[in-house]
Amino acid sequence: MKKITFGIVALLVALVFSQCSVSRQIKEAKALADCKYNITSADSIYLAGIDVREFRAIRNPSDVDLARFPRLGVALLRRDVPLNLRLNLSIMNPTNRVAAVNQLEYKILLADTELFNGLLNRRIEVAPDSGRTIVPVSLNTNAYELISNPQTRADFMAMLEALSGKADAKPTVLTIQVRPTLSVGDKQVDYPGYITIKQEVTSKTFLGY
Repeated sequence: MKKITFGIVALLVALVFSQCSVSRQIKEAKALADCKYNITSADSIYLAGIDVREFRAIRNPSDVDLARFPRLGVALLRRDVPLNLRLNLSIMNPTNRVAAVNQLEYKILLADTELFNGLLNRRIEVAPDSGRTIVPVSLNTNAYELISNPQTRADFMAMLEALSGKADAKPTVLTIQVRPTLSVGDKQVDYPGYITIKQEVTSKTFLGY
C-alpha cells in the first residue's frame, strides 16, 4: 500500500512540476514577444566564397566583372551561389519579466521573399527592465534565385552593397520572423504565430555603426 501511495504522490508531483514548467515557459515566451529586436551588425559575409568587402569599390553590383571573380562566375553557371554571413541580433526586454526560450525558429525575408530560415537550438534569456542580449545567427542560403529573378534582383543588389560596407548603398528593408518553441514533456510545441520585425538596414547597420 505504501508503494502504491508513494507512486501516486510521485506522479502528482511530476504533473505539478510539468504544469509549472509549461506555465513558466509560456510567460517567458510572451515576454519575448514583447521584446524589441534590432540588427546591430553582420560579419563573416561571403558570396560564392568571396569576402563581400571586395565588392565595395564596384560602382554597380549588377556589372560585376566575372573575370575578376571567377568563383562567382562558376557559381552562377552552376546555379548555386552560396551566401553566408553571421547576423548579430539585439534583443531588449522592456518588461518586468524574464524573457526566455529554449529554441527559436526564424525566417528572414527580403522584398517578401524568404532569404534564410533555421532553428536556434539553445536557450536565449533576456533579463527584465531593459536587459539586453546579442544573439549571433549564422545564415546560409543559395542566392541564385534572388540574383536571377527580376523581382528580387534590385533589392538583393542593394543589400549586397550594404553588406559590403559601401557608403552610398541604398537602404533596404529586411523582415525578421521569429517563433519560440516550448517544451511540453518530451514534445516540442511551437508558439502560436510569428513575432514579426521589419527594419530598414544600411551599410552602417551591417557594420555596427
